Amino acid sequence: MTTDAATLLERTDRELMQLHLAGDPDAFGEIFRRHKDRMWAVAMRTCGNRELAADAVQDAFISAFRRSASYRGDAAVTTWLHRIVVNACLDRLRRERPTSELPEFDLTDGKDAHSQLETRLDVHAALASLPEAQRAALILVDMHAVPVAEAAEILGVAEGTVKSRCSRGRTALAALITRDGSAIAPTTDRPMEPGRES
Repeated sequence: MTTDAATLLERTDRELMQLHLAGDPDAFGEIFRRHKDRMWAVAMRTCGNRELAADAVQDAFISAFRRSASYRGDAAVTTWLHRIVVNACLDRLRRERPTSELPEFDLTDGKDAHSQLETRLDVHAALASLPEAQRAALILVDMHAVPVAEAAEILGVAEGTVKSRCSRGRTALAALITRDGSAIAPTTDRPMEPGRES
């Protein structure tokens, strides 16, 4: 069963998923077209690395295509995709971590012409140093303005856990960033050990 392109454009995400599950070869392609940019943004902010983000998005959409029967229809398709993308990012980061060094933090003047760029880079580096669970929660809630309830559904944890991870992540970021936005050298102790995450 094939649906013409104009009709696909008029379908809701849920309808497209139903068409895909019914065997329409083009329905999932329309879901991909609609949401690939948003999912790429989520992956970039979660991974902080273009190559890892690209791999994670590819993994996520392949997984979503193959596991589309797991979509129960009780949440938005975008919520379901968010969860798959975040999980794909965390999987990629776990695989990468043994060979990756934590970012180096340099003291910066903050008064030169590049201070705004340096501040953004410092904040990004500090965010990358957080435990995966805290980073994922902060990215969804603070950067993508996803409501806590939806973030909890995406991450597969309780709302209180999302709030706790965001709180701990913000505290850890505040400890890494000076008042003028420059990163300071992190201590030898990580802000929060991954094994101690809520």
